[in-house]
Amino acid sequence: MEKKRASLDEIFSPRGIAVVGASPSRGPFVQGLQEAEFPAIYPVNPKYRELFGLRCYPNLQSIPGIVDHVVVSIPAEAAPALMDDCLAKGIKSIHFFTAGFSETGYQGGVELERTILDKARASGIRIIGPNCMGMFVPKSRVTSTIFGKPLQRGPVAFLSQSGGNCADLPFFTRPRGVHFSKLISYGNAIDINENELLEYFAQDPETEIIAAYIEGVRNGTRFVSILKEAASRKPVVIYKGGTTGAGQRAAFGHTASMTSSIAVFDAVCRQSNSIRVDDMEELTDMLVALRMATPIPQGPGVAVLGTGGGGTVLAGDVMEKAGLHLPPLSAEIREDLKEYLPLAGSIFGNPMDSTSLMSREGISAVLRRLGELPDIHMFVYHLGYHPVSHWGSSRLRSFVPQAIEGLLEAQRATGKPVLLALRPSPDLPGMKDFFAAQEAFVEAGFPVFHSLIKLAKALARLVAWNQAR
Repeated sequence: MEKKRASLDEIFSPRGIAVVGASPSRGPFVQGLQEAEFPAIYPVNPKYRELFGLRCYPNLQSIPGIVDHVVVSIPAEAAPALMDDCLAKGIKSIHFFTAGFSETGYQGGVELERTILDKARASGIRIIGPNCMGMFVPKSRVTSTIFGKPLQRGPVAFLSQSGGNCADLPFFTRPRGVHFSKLISYGNAIDINENELLEYFAQDPETEIIAAYIEGVRNGTRFVSILKEAASRKPVVIYKGGTTGAGQRAAFGHTASMTSSIAVFDAVCRQSNSIRVDDMEELTDMLVALRMATPIPQGPGVAVLGTGGGGTVLAGDVMEKAGLHLPPLSAEIREDLKEYLPLAGSIFGNPMDSTSLMSREGISAVLRRLGELPDIHMFVYHLGYHPVSHWGSSRLRSFVPQAIEGLLEAQRATGKPVLLALRPSPDLPGMKDFFAAQEAFVEAGFPVFHSLIKLAKALARLVAWNQAR
């Protein structure tokens, strides 16, 4: 008979955490909790009396305080005995960082996994993993050095079968303004899996956007039902791993996942209005679009502005190939724009190119005029695509604050979102300016993308998702 199991709310809010198998060379979980100032950390290893300035305990029973959650970093064969210790201590949940279970493909690993699952079900203990990185919960100060700092909270939840993808994502999203309510790497998913996590995040008041990296699902019928419900409540972005023969073989060796047909998965995403992306970079871009493009564009019409003829032509090509629409400008509009832009060196069209688009006044005036057009739903401004806007120049460095002022004026006046494509510099001095500019634009509330192509793909997906709602 199964005992009552801990809820995910309890798992995401532990009062005390023990790290079993902690050692001087295996310190990321203890050190991460210390850096996050988690209040009750208990290293467990009979070989040591002290670790990282904390008392180290020989076993779970010797810990005097309450322990709700255990992080496990010991050999797989020791896991069944540990389950008995956890039951005796009253543990609610266990994160098995330990690998060596069914993902190995060996019968011994499969049997070990079955044994610990049977013990968990009989005792009511929940299992995260095995073979995973565990949790990052800023509100509860639960983390490891793998996830990094700071613990700034946000409205995005991420569930991931891959520990590496889970730990990487905050490093790439933080500089672009996207932060998390909860991240969880769930590995082999023998207990807590994608279905339970999707269902939870769909109702979690701290989560407004759900992101997922999924290699395979445990119960396809239930997954379809839960995904439809979750996507009806909140935007859901999914990166499906294992879409080719080679990828499927790698997925099985990674988390013992049997992946489904990508055609079937695509159909499920379309039917639920979930947003499927093809890699972690696209997932990052999609989160930036959902979180930072405010208000969400009400249609596919885009006006593209910048300096440099080549970049302007590229912008036109990639935007329309992605499915966005660049409405041509009427003769009347083009004549009006001559009040703000010089005749020489300007392209009076959409996309638009002019050296005057590197001044606050020019940006603000042009965007406000174009914003009057009902078939323009958003603005894209690009930098770094022409020698005059190469990073590392003093002119561009002094221009960034002006650009922010002009773009903010236009966004306030028109009520339409402004998005930026900042092409990274190829050299170190330029990259310093690039990162400084990105930080300034993000601080002002603008979504930043690192290429026109990436921006176009993310915005096309965002518009399609919004219209399907």
